[in-house]
Amino acid sequence: MLIGEFLKRSGQRLVTCLPDHFLNAVAKQLYSHNIGAMPVCELDARMVGIISERDLVRAFARADLDELRYLRARDVMTTRVISCGGDDTMQTAQKIMTINHFRHLPIVENGRVQGILSLRDTLAVRLQESESEVSVLRDVAALTRQF
Repeated sequence: MLIGEFLKRSGQRLVTCLPDHFLNAVAKQLYSHNIGAMPVCELDARMVGIISERDLVRAFARADLDELRYLRARDVMTTRVISCGGDDTMQTAQKIMTINHFRHLPIVENGRVQGILSLRDTLAVRLQESESEVSVLRDVAALTRQF
């Protein structure tokens, strides 16, 4: 399945934050939307990074409590962001995430973030595709036994 097709079917609502958002606000946004990561975008919707639960944990582990209240998304976000496009496959996205050891992948078209995939999304689609293939093979085997 193509990523663009998945994004259309899923009806995903993209959640982003600004580089100047305080970590407390970022954590609340991740929690309230039940997501593990989100793109960090400028006002013109240009992605400048991605922030994940893992980034927050690292920040909490490295900073003292007084310092935490002043940290912003830009201070802890990942700036070396790898992305895919809507014409890439879910299998490609899964390989990228596996090779690079991360669980979230932004989908970018013409410099704008269109959505974000989780490793769970790719696994669910791949499982569904495998189940469909097994069903077709079962039907073919049943037909060949009749002849």
